[in-house]
Amino acid sequence: MPKSKRLMELMMTVNRKRRFKVQELADEFGVSKRTILRDLQELSELGVPLYSEVGPHGGYQVVRERVLPPIAFTEGEAAAMFFAVHALRHYSSLPFEAESASALSKFYLHMPGDVRDRIDRMKDRVDFVTPTRRGDAPCLAVLLDAAVRQQVLVVEYESKEGAAQPRRIQPVCIYANNGLWYCTAYCYLRQGFRVFRCDRIREAAHDGSGQEPLDLGDIGLSRKGATPPREPVRLRASLTRSGVQRCEGELWLGPMLRVGEDGSGELEGSVPRGDVPFFAEFFIGMGKNAIVSEPAELLEEIRTQLADLSAKYRGGSEPATSR
Repeated sequence: MPKSKRLMELMMTVNRKRRFKVQELADEFGVSKRTILRDLQELSELGVPLYSEVGPHGGYQVVRERVLPPIAFTEGEAAAMFFAVHALRHYSSLPFEAESASALSKFYLHMPGDVRDRIDRMKDRVDFVTPTRRGDAPCLAVLLDAAVRQQVLVVEYESKEGAAQPRRIQPVCIYANNGLWYCTAYCYLRQGFRVFRCDRIREAAHDGSGQEPLDLGDIGLSRKGATPPREPVRLRASLTRSGVQRCEGELWLGPMLRVGEDGSGELEGSVPRGDVPFFAEFFIGMGKNAIVSEPAELLEEIRTQLADLSAKYRGGSEPATSR
């Protein structure tokens, strides 16, 4: 095997193993221990973070983050990767903010000059626009790590009114939508799955109460396996084509959305009774592009909110009802 190929395969091997003995690698590659030691020295000089441990159980270990082997990109692939990372600049917070900036810099600086010139020209021709949000989400990295490791967190969560409340949650996933970050998590207070606005999570720390984590390994972004809503009510609404397009932009409506051949559609599914005021506000914002047929509680809430809104534009008269 040529030395260059052996070094490449050795880099991938030590990244995979993390801990290893020189003799193991010598046997695997069919070379002497002295040759492997020279190869490891070259990898170390190339930036692979290795350190050795002495003693009868000693060996080598890859420290910190593993280094990926070199990857050959075509010009088009390099441009696509650059703009994929470049698009993240619209978010005020990222779970890997420093890493994305570093990756973008490496891509740009190590490209040939003509490719950089092409990318510079493309910057004014293509973008992935995301609404700019004022609030940051400082706990994204902690939330993502807890979701991967299935750990319980104690978070300080702000309500719409601004009041902070401690919550014990077990994150399932985080996702960005319309410029905002959301965290799907099991809430031990509500005893069910909830979606939290990440910019309202001001603090997050690992729970020290001894709460046993749930086994949520089969639940991810699709919410597959999630528990049904508490005190469910059946929601049904018909949508115009414009209404369908609006609902397609709301990920949480995906499981309830049905689209017809003409582009119109309907929403049908079970929602928590306690979310009726939220859905009333949402459908009022849809205007004539949505017509709710059930539940009766939602129809009544829509009428009430519309009456209160109408009263505000009749010269400051008292709201139609007091809630």
